[in-house]
Amino acid sequence: MKKRKFTGLLIAIFTISVLMLASTDYKSRMGKKNIVETAVAAGQFNTLVTAVKAADLVEVLSGPGPFTVFAPTDDAFAKLPKGTVESLLKNKDKLKAVLTYHVVAGKVMASDVVNLKSAETVNGQKVTIKVNYGKVMVDNAKVVKTDIECTNGVIHVIDTVILPK
Repeated sequence: MKKRKFTGLLIAIFTISVLMLASTDYKSRMGKKNIVETAVAAGQFNTLVTAVKAADLVEVLSGPGPFTVFAPTDDAFAKLPKGTVESLLKNKDKLKAVLTYHVVAGKVMASDVVNLKSAETVNGQKVTIKVNYGKVMVDNAKVVKTDIECTNGVIHVIDTVILPK
């Protein structure tokens, strides 16, 4: 009888160990996505991913980086005037200018962003950064989620598409 209980206990410990190891492995694999893969997996950046593909920026944003991306959600794109997204998707140069205005070279974590007044984007223009009542603003967009780490940088989620001058 004691042998059965002991065997049952060993099986339970083994099963729990395997499940914990599998969970750890899953978590580590989840963290090993680049910026584009992370955006695709999130499910809330479909318009952004479509735009990145149309602008031929997938390879760049999947590259070594590091990059900081202020990523507008699908809801952010929906705030744009009717026809804006469609128009941008047809004009590759304008689309690239808008998308690269959302990207900063280097990995800038939220703790660094709050200490900045501006940051130079990959398109050459600067975004303004302010902290209002504890909320970080990048131009006219509110940062709603920070520090989504990727293998080649970090994503900060914003609620509005920011447009270059």
